Amino acid sequence: MYDYTKQYRCTIIRGKSQKEMDDLLPAYAKVIDEICPCTHNDFEELFNNAFERFLSEYDKADSERKKKTLDNHRTEISGKLFGMYYFAEDGMVYESERTSKYLEDNDQPAFFKDICYKMQFPNGSQKIATTVLDRIKNRISIRPNAFILKLLQIAKTAKVDISKKEIGYYVLNSLDVLQGNANPYEVLDVISKAQEAGIERDIIVSGKASSYSWQHINEQLNYLELANLIRITDDKKVILNPKENNTINLFIEDCGKAPEFNIYKYQLENIEDRKQLQYDWDAYYSRLSLNANLFVTHSEALEFKPKKIEEKDVIKKKSTINLVEFGDEGENIVYEYEKARVAKFNPRLVNKVLSLGKTKGIGYDIQSVVAERGEEAEFVKYIEVKTTKRYTCPTLEDDLWIDTLNVTRNEWVAAHQHKDYYSIFRVYITREGTTIFVIKNVADKIKDGRIQATPITYRFDFSKTSIDESIPLIKEVANV
Repeated sequence: MYDYTKQYRCTIIRGKSQKEMDDLLPAYAKVIDEICPCTHNDFEELFNNAFERFLSEYDKADSERKKKTLDNHRTEISGKLFGMYYFAEDGMVYESERTSKYLEDNDQPAFFKDICYKMQFPNGSQKIATTVLDRIKNRISIRPNAFILKLLQIAKTAKVDISKKEIGYYVLNSLDVLQGNANPYEVLDVISKAQEAGIERDIIVSGKASSYSWQHINEQLNYLELANLIRITDDKKVILNPKENNTINLFIEDCGKAPEFNIYKYQLENIEDRKQLQYDWDAYYSRLSLNANLFVTHSEALEFKPKKIEEKDVIKKKSTINLVEFGDEGENIVYEYEKARVAKFNPRLVNKVLSLGKTKGIGYDIQSVVAERGEEAEFVKYIEVKTTKRYTCPTLEDDLWIDTLNVTRNEWVAAHQHKDYYSIFRVYITREGTTIFVIKNVADKIKDGRIQATPITYRFDFSKTSIDESIPLIKEVANV
């Protein structure tokens, strides 16, 4: 029988604030993509040197503090918490599948969905000699996010509101739940009875402030928000995002199942087994889950707010997104924006705004016109659209904010060919709506260092003088 009074503080790796996590992700990806693969011995120096530019002056002021901060970003957050790289047994450090996928799709909620999906207790991201052994001693075994989402789903059906404090006390700090000895229905029954009796229970750690008692709860729920699966209302109620039902159901299918990675098979009194566990966990956690390609985040799901949605608003949104015609939400947003801007200047010029995203090899997505007073009003301008989906909205007030994107060779050539008439429209689709950052004259900004351009692929052109051997295969061997 579920005993909610048995409490157990099951912590996770400490991160940063929710906004900082969203902002830091592109920076981590940029650095890791630049330096990997590299050797174990070189990784610390290469990462710290590359990431130093993202630190505040406060963190840079003291060399000891700076080293500690850089090490935390490298080992704890981008490594153990985010699984953005892994140490291989061949002595090299490699970029993870999760990082590579993020650099391709710029879908930050999908990145956090994959992290939330693979999160389990116990896990190999924490200190084996202390934390992991204590988890094993207490027979911890759970996929916490699957449990939380299942609880919220059945609570919604039962029309019971669940608070952040209740998830903390009855789930994430509950020994019976963490051991896999309680199910969501039992937990909901206890919560409902406590609500009816007007009882509110709190997590209390003797001699510690409330912030200490709740920090692991707050951070775990932060990641579910960054994954766009839940919302926490102003009155601290936790609700599911109904526009992410497909992903939520994938999580819920695993509720009650043992964690995928079995730490209990290792003999952790043995030093060699501890080392093997670390390699195995790093390799496992850095790989994408089998469902990763199903974790796509749609803009309408991001813009969900926990309030009644008027039918006219839904119709309006549907009319502005036509994925069949344009293939990309960001391109369509910019296309509609440009048409409205040009029409306001001169309706006669609107037909000069063209969506060309499906035209291969030209290096831009939209052809428009300057549409500003002066002799160049009808000059052609070229726009390349790069779209990112993230939970929070970036702000230019943050001096340390940075973003990263990949461009093709054709886009690079077009930027240098069209110069002042070529712009990148960086589109951010977030829970607060859509924001566009415009980068004009990309070529000049690369030249003066305001944009850092890093070549990340190579093309090999070779002739017969490069060939060392030619092996003709008989038909039977070629068909094997």
